[in-house]
Amino acid sequence: MNESLLKKMTGVAVPLGALYTKESPAIGEFPSLKKFAAFCKSAGLKIIQLLPVNDTGTQTSPYSGLSAFALHPIYICVKDLPEFAALYKSDKNFKTEYDLLLQFHPYKGRYDYQGILDKKIALLMRLYQTTDTAATGKPDAALASWMKKNDWIKAYAVYKNLKWKYMQATWKAWKKEDQVPGMEEIERRWNDKALKKDQLFYAWLQMRASEQFAEAAAAVKKAGIILKGDMPIMMNEDSADAWAHPEFFEHSLRAGSPVDGQNPCGQNWGFPTYNWKNLKAAGYSWWIDRLQSAQQYYQAYRLDHILGFFRIWAIPERETTAILGRSEPGQTISRDELIEAGFNEGRIHWLAEPHVPTADIDYFTWNHDASTKLLEKIAVKLPGEELWNFKSSIKGDKDIYEADFKGLCQDEAAQKIKEALAKKWRDRTLREIKKDKFIALWTYQNSYPWTTLNDEEKKKLQALVDQKRDKEEGLWKKQAQDILDSLTKSVDMVPCGEDLGVNLAAVPEVMGKNKILRLNVVRWSRDWGTEGSPYVQFEKYPELSVTTTSVHDSSTIRQWWSEEKESAAAFFKANGKFFADNGIYENNFSDFTEKTARSILEAAASSASLWAIHPLQDFLYLQKKYWLADAKDERVNIPGEVTDFNWTYRMPASVEDLSADKSLIDEINFLAKKRK
Repeated sequence: MNESLLKKMTGVAVPLGALYTKESPAIGEFPSLKKFAAFCKSAGLKIIQLLPVNDTGTQTSPYSGLSAFALHPIYICVKDLPEFAALYKSDKNFKTEYDLLLQFHPYKGRYDYQGILDKKIALLMRLYQTTDTAATGKPDAALASWMKKNDWIKAYAVYKNLKWKYMQATWKAWKKEDQVPGMEEIERRWNDKALKKDQLFYAWLQMRASEQFAEAAAAVKKAGIILKGDMPIMMNEDSADAWAHPEFFEHSLRAGSPVDGQNPCGQNWGFPTYNWKNLKAAGYSWWIDRLQSAQQYYQAYRLDHILGFFRIWAIPERETTAILGRSEPGQTISRDELIEAGFNEGRIHWLAEPHVPTADIDYFTWNHDASTKLLEKIAVKLPGEELWNFKSSIKGDKDIYEADFKGLCQDEAAQKIKEALAKKWRDRTLREIKKDKFIALWTYQNSYPWTTLNDEEKKKLQALVDQKRDKEEGLWKKQAQDILDSLTKSVDMVPCGEDLGVNLAAVPEVMGKNKILRLNVVRWSRDWGTEGSPYVQFEKYPELSVTTTSVHDSSTIRQWWSEEKESAAAFFKANGKFFADNGIYENNFSDFTEKTARSILEAAASSASLWAIHPLQDFLYLQKKYWLADAKDERVNIPGEVTDFNWTYRMPASVEDLSADKSLIDEINFLAKKRK
């Protein structure tokens, strides 16, 4: 790690696509960073933090990557490519199509991701056709040299070409022979002369993207500014990496997070978990290669969801929720341990197998015979009882939702019945994850079987659960230390970790040992274990940390102040000095103003953290002319929603306009100097 960068600095976080410039009006592009770096330098900002810029295909989320290595072609500046000028001059159709790209620019607060991507890919394909590589089906000297340094390109190019063939469908929907090819088959396809020209398009595309990003990153560094990247912890199942290296992923499991107050079903992200055993056997080479590839551009990086390196919440692939998930690595309770604790086979079955009373389905059908016929589709009736266990063929609630109830009930009733059955499926105290090995659900104390236990049984089962969970913390600490020690030592970049909501003692310990900067979001940095949840004083923030006013998944400070009154009032009370200095007192603190923004940012500037990195939107609140009519429109992402709105935020003014705004620059400079 370059420890010379570990000093007090202020920075800005921004999605690359948001950087609206007059030369790139449709979407921010790699070269846009040059002008933005000039603005940051004049404003005293020393760090630019980007969201991930990897290829995500048709997905707007930068955390849903198709590749851990490939850059997103949407950020390529078409007119800056060496092939552009000649074709633009000689081909009227190409000129017309390129000019249409620029028409995507009228400001609407968001950019048209899919429209811009489709247009750019079409233009880039036209440009590729003018190259010697396309003409001969053989890489020219520059491309051959680049590919030699980026060996991942083979699997990625073969994968992308197949994605094109299958009209962007997930690889799990491809023909069987294309689904899990193995590296030998990938190599054969890569060398297939009939496929070479098309596959080399993706290699050429990545070389050009890399050239533009490297040039922009060099300009940022020359300006004395650190460029900080973002490493999503998980990979999309539909990615070149998960397709080409199945040995590094657990395709039968999905990553997420357990049930909490805001997520009664937990979170199921849909991404496969890692096979850390195989990754460790390979010396964590895939992760190290990933970081070393990123080091071409960045001087610092953010490890997304760092808790996942300690333990991941692993959910069976056939589940839609996270309720039946478990910690991985984790401890199990054996059948013998349960028997020794006094639970006989019948009791174990009651705790671990969901039971469906026929009467529950009678409620929907109003007909006992109809309920019985319906249940026979997916369950087995217990002898002599009006109780049913699910068939062994039911592996998750997806199987329940996909069951064919046609002819047995109306469609509307079928949906309600399936939802009721799925709820029963999840209503258990224990889950048998392999023969004679059980885990207690995160929500086991809310399960119906638990309520039927007597006090002595509850006490004994609780003791078993506590015993296993105490041992798990040691497993998590050991795993994370091994992984993070290997990763952080493999590059010179400064590591940062997103550790929000983590209450494991091992997390700050291991992060500190590996000099990984923690994250402090000012509105959430509270002593949650103390009555009233007082705000942590800024001078008590860890030195090895990053202070920020907002993150990409949260509201901005304007929306926070306007809509989360309790939190805002408590923050005002805890930091009255900064507000008073800006003329804000108890009788006028509730309305969000430019002075409010200045007070919050000034308070954050006083933190003990080495770095303070705030979203661009929060800095723009220093000048009301940059505010949008609706504060919600200034957000980057609203978690839990899949819409065209998410991840397509666009600056309300061009970078050139910001660079000419002396008042804004002076305001930001004032805050930056507060941290020296």
